[in-house]
Amino acid sequence: MSGSMTQAFAQNFLGHSPRWYKATIVGFLILNALVLFTAGPVAAGWLLVIEFIFTLAMALKCYPLMPGGLLLIEALLLKMTTPQALYDELVHNFPVILLLMFMVAGIYFMKDLLLFLFSRLLLGVRSKAALALMFCFLSAFLSAFLDALTVTAVIISAAVGFYSVYHRVASGNDPRQDSGFSDDQHLPTLHHEDLEKFRAFLRSLLMHGAVGTALGGVCTLVGEPQNLLIGHEMGWHFAEFFQKVAPVSLPVLAAGLVTCVLLEKLRWFGYGTLLPDNVRAVLANYAAEDDAERTSRQRAALLVQGAAALILIGCLAFHIAEVGLIGLMVIVLITAFTGITDEHRLGSAFKDAMPFTALLVVFFAVVAVIHDQQLFAPLIEWVLALPVDQQPGMLFIANGLLSAISDNVFVATIYITEVKQAFLAGHMSREHFETLAIAINTGTNLPSVATPNGQAAFLFLLTSAIAPLVRLSYGRMVWMALPYTIVMGLLGWYAVSFWL
Repeated sequence: MSGSMTQAFAQNFLGHSPRWYKATIVGFLILNALVLFTAGPVAAGWLLVIEFIFTLAMALKCYPLMPGGLLLIEALLLKMTTPQALYDELVHNFPVILLLMFMVAGIYFMKDLLLFLFSRLLLGVRSKAALALMFCFLSAFLSAFLDALTVTAVIISAAVGFYSVYHRVASGNDPRQDSGFSDDQHLPTLHHEDLEKFRAFLRSLLMHGAVGTALGGVCTLVGEPQNLLIGHEMGWHFAEFFQKVAPVSLPVLAAGLVTCVLLEKLRWFGYGTLLPDNVRAVLANYAAEDDAERTSRQRAALLVQGAAALILIGCLAFHIAEVGLIGLMVIVLITAFTGITDEHRLGSAFKDAMPFTALLVVFFAVVAVIHDQQLFAPLIEWVLALPVDQQPGMLFIANGLLSAISDNVFVATIYITEVKQAFLAGHMSREHFETLAIAINTGTNLPSVATPNGQAAFLFLLTSAIAPLVRLSYGRMVWMALPYTIVMGLLGWYAVSFWL
C-alpha cells in the first residue's frame, strides 16, 4: 500500500513532466538549502535565479508557474526574502497586473472583428510577399495598441479555422460539423501535396505575425508587459513612451518589414510557399457561405467591436486612465452592447491571461530576492563604470542575451529596478537614466525573438493547437526567426549605441 501511494505521489508531482525534470526540481530544492547554509545567501540567491531561468527555458516540459513557485516558496521559508517584500513589489507593479487581468480579457471580446480582418487579408491578397507584409504590419499595428498574446491568439484561431475547413473538405467531411482534423489517415493521397504546401504557407504567415507582434510591441507603452513596467518606473505616458523609444523602434520596424518581404521573395529559411489553388477555392467558398449566413445581430456586434477598438486607441493615446482600467471599460462596453450577459462567457475571457499573471507574481518574488541579497549590484556597478557612451550598448547586449534564453518581462524587471536604484543614489543624470531605460526596453523586446523562451507570444504559438498541425517545432521556430533576430538585434544595438 505504501509503495503504491509513493508511486502515486511521484506520478502526481509536476504531472506529465519527464522524470529527469522532476528529479532536477527536487535536486534544486535540496541544493538551495545546502548552499544557503554553507556558502551564504548571495550564492544561494544566484543559484535560485539560475534555477528559475531554467524553469523558463524548459517551459515546454512544465509551465514555469509550478516549479518556479516551489522554488520561491522555499526561498520565503529560508528567509531569502520576506512576504512583505514580495507584497511591496506587487503593489509597486500593480499597473502591470491590471494590464494582464483586464486588457487581455478586453481584447478577447474583439476576436470576431480581428478574425474577420485576418480572413479578408488571407483570401483577398494573392501576392504572397504582399500578404506576408500585411500580416506582419497588421500584427505590429495591433500589438502596439493591444496585447501581443491576444493578437497571436487571434492569428492562431484564424489559422486553425482555415486548416480545419480545408482538412475536413479534403477528407470528405462537412466543414461545419465538429470532426477531427489532426489525423491524415483518411485524407486521399491526391490532397497530401496540397496539404503540405498549405502547412508551409500557414507556418510562414504565423511566424511573420509572431515577429510582427514583437516589432509593434516594442513601440508603445502597452505593447508588452515590460513596456508598461518600464514606463511606470520612468513616469512616461503613452505618447511620451512612443517618442522616447522611436529612434530605435521605428527603424527596426521598417527593417523588419523589409526583411519580411525579402524572405518571401528569396524563399529563404522556410518562407515563400504559395497558397495552393485548390485550397484557396475551398476557403473562398466557405467564406462566401459564412458571409451569406451572418445575421444582423452578428453584423451589429462587429460594428460595436470596431467602435470599442477606436475608443480604446483614443483612451490609450491620451492616457485617460491606467491601461488596465481602460481594458475593463472595453469589457463593459462590448459585453453590454453585444448581448453577453452570462457569467460563463465572461469568465472564458480571463483564461488566457490569468496563468501568466500568476507567473508574473513569481517573477516579482525573484526580484524581491535579488533586491534583498543585492545580487545584481556588482553587474550594474560594472556597467556604470564603463564610459558613458558604451553603457547603453552593453545593457542592450546583456538584456538581449538573457532575454533570448529566459523571459523578457523577468529580465526587464530586474534591470530597470537596479538601474533606477543607481539613479536615485545619484550615480547618473536623468537624461542618461532615460537612455539606459530605452536600452533595457529595446534589449528585452528585439533580440528575444531568437527563441520561443524570450517572447511570450512565441511560446504561446509553440504550445498552441496549430503548431503540431503545421509541423512548427521548437527548432523550426528558431531557424525561421534567425534572419529577424540578426536584423532586429544588430540594428537595435546600433541605434541604441549611436542614435540615442
